[in-house]
Parts: sequence; C-alpha cells; structure tokens
Amino acid sequence: MAFIADALSRIKPSATIAVSQKARELKAAGRDIIGLGAGEPDMDTPDNIKKAAIDAIMRGETKYTPISGIPPLREAIAAKFKRENGLDYKPSQTIVSTGGKHVLFNALMATLNAGDEVVIPTPYWVSYPEMVALCGGTPVFAETTIATGFKLDAATLEKAITPKTKWLIFNSPSNPSGAAYSYDELKALTDVLLRHPHVWMLTDDMYEHLIYGDFKYYTAAQVEPQLYDRTLTVNGVSKAYAMTGWRIGYAAGPEKLIKAMDMIQGQQTSGACSIAQWASVEALNGTQDFLPERRKIFEGRRDLIVGMLNQANGIECPTPEGAFYVYPSCAGTLGKRTETGKTLETDEDFVSELLEAEGVAVVHGSAFGLGPNFRISYATSTEALEEAGRRIQRFCNSLR
Repeated sequence: MAFIADALSRIKPSATIAVSQKARELKAAGRDIIGLGAGEPDMDTPDNIKKAAIDAIMRGETKYTPISGIPPLREAIAAKFKRENGLDYKPSQTIVSTGGKHVLFNALMATLNAGDEVVIPTPYWVSYPEMVALCGGTPVFAETTIATGFKLDAATLEKAITPKTKWLIFNSPSNPSGAAYSYDELKALTDVLLRHPHVWMLTDDMYEHLIYGDFKYYTAAQVEPQLYDRTLTVNGVSKAYAMTGWRIGYAAGPEKLIKAMDMIQGQQTSGACSIAQWASVEALNGTQDFLPERRKIFEGRRDLIVGMLNQANGIECPTPEGAFYVYPSCAGTLGKRTETGKTLETDEDFVSELLEAEGVAVVHGSAFGLGPNFRISYATSTEALEEAGRRIQRFCNSLR
C-alpha cells in the first residue's frame, strides 16, 4: 500500500518557485545571476503599514482571530470594493485568508466534486490547474494567442463550457502575460456566462492597481451585475502594497460560498496572522498616495524591457496593459544552435541555455500552458533589467 496520497500524482511542483530556487543556488555557487523569475515587487512595504503592524504588536493584538478575519479588516474590504469597484458587499460576505492562493484553494475545495470542470485561459498562473486537480476537479484550458494579446475571446470561452463546468478562473491583469481586459472585452465574456447559469466566475484581481497608461480597470461583477450572485471576487495586499511576505489575501462573494470557505479554513488554518491583518487594515484604509509613483516606475521598466526584447533576434514581445510581467515569444529562436552546439527545440531549452550562457533566469512559457514563450518579471531594478536585456540580446545574436 502506497504511503503518499494518490492526489499528489495529479500535480506538479511550481515552475516559478523552481526557477527562483535554481537562481539562488547558482548565485550561492558564485555565478553572476540576474533572477527575473520571482513575482514580487522589489519595493518595500510602505512605512504607514509597517507602523500599523508595530502598533498592533504593542497593543497586544497577538491572539487568535475569527476564522474569516478581524471585523475591522472585513469592514475595510467591503469599503474597498465599494470605493474602487462599485460593488456592495457586507462584511459577512468577505473572507480573509493566508494569501490569495489560500483564498482560491478554499473556494475550489468548498465547491468541486469529482468530474467538475474548471475553465482556465492559457497562459495561466502555474497554480490554477494544480489547485483544481488537487481539489478533485478537471482543468479545461481555453487557449489564447499572441495575436489577441493573450486575451480570451467569447467564442473560445463558449466552446470550453460543458454541462460539467463549475467555474471560470479569470485573472486580469494576468500572470504571466500582463494582459488586462477592457470593459468591452470583459462584457463579451460575461455575456457568455449569462447564457450558462450553472457556471460561476472566480476573478483573481491581485494586480488590479498595476495598470499602465490610460487603461481603466474593471472587475466582472462590476461589468455585469447579474453575475454578482455567482462571482467570487478575489484580491489581496501582496502586489500593490508590496506585502508578499505578510500573506494576506481576501475575497467577497455570496454568503453561502463564504460560509463554506470559512468551514474549510476553520479546520485547516483558522484565522490568518493577527498582525498582518491589522497591517492590511491600514493598507486598505490608509493613504494610497504611493501607488501612482510606483505604477510609473513599473511602467518605465515595462517599456524598457519590451523595447530591448523586440531588438533581440528571434524574439517578439507585445506590450502588456498591467501586472509586472512580459510574455515574449521565442519561436524565432527554435531550431537554432547555441555556441556550445545545443539545438533549441523548446522554450524550456531556450530558458535553460540562456541561464547557462548568460546567467539570466526566466520561466519557460510551457509551464504556464502556452509556448514557445517565456515570462520575465520586471519587478526588479532598472539597472538589472538593462543588463538582462543586453545579455538576452547577446544570447539571441549568438544563435546560428
């Protein structure tokens, strides 16, 4: 009798974590490595948020919290959704968990039965299909293309839906592509879901505040109020507020779903870290003045790396609307040989040889369900990005 659960055979390790770990190991061994694999801001948590955490410690806010979150944070979440998204949620319709990943996992665990299908557009965040599989569901992939800016269209979504479909997982701005959906693009998708009342929408809005130029952000229940009763709107403080290590994600949705998620969380982790929750109250209720400045920095980095990638032989890189990723195609390099005689046959070959030859760590696109591409996180210094761009150009120019 096998000791390890069969469920683990259905999932793979995280490719993004693996790339970051390999980059750390090579650095420790003395290699000059530029790591562009990690999806976290290089900026620090704002001082007012840190102070709120320190104040909470000094007040003795160090006890167990309610499973679904401290009341002031649930109130702040409801106020945030009203203020920024025009959505009316009561605090009882919200839940706080240990990171956005935990929110998603709770929702899937609370709703999926064997045979239930979940539509996931490609390219996708690496954890979506693995979480679906671990919870007993079946991922169904709806492909996008570089020609459409990696955005799902209505016809493709319609084709992916079956009587077994329970959820559409929707991420805008997207990890890994940075693609963000306009009002009209989102409305076309919500119109499809109106024709399929058995399908719920799980919107991962984690990169909501990282949008560039004149782009205006919308979330699904805002665009189509008729979907309010079958939408879980997920967000968190990690990306916009540079609070990745604080591990706070949150969501709002119908009370029956929130109660089911609360039940799972109550037997799994109970409430999230008390100090991180008090810091998150300040993040949501406090000043947002730093956000435009940080957006401008990220936008400059995006434009820099897109420009440099498009000057590299065999690389095509669209300009994304948001997040802090680009998702260039390396199709033009496949079939070529490196200086060491290795023929590049896949995007995995490309990123492996790039790391070996030039010390630039990126993530291969097939890990996100769509290749031949690779993902670069530009949440790093401008200097590091410029050097990485030069190294990628040099590597591509060396191919024969």
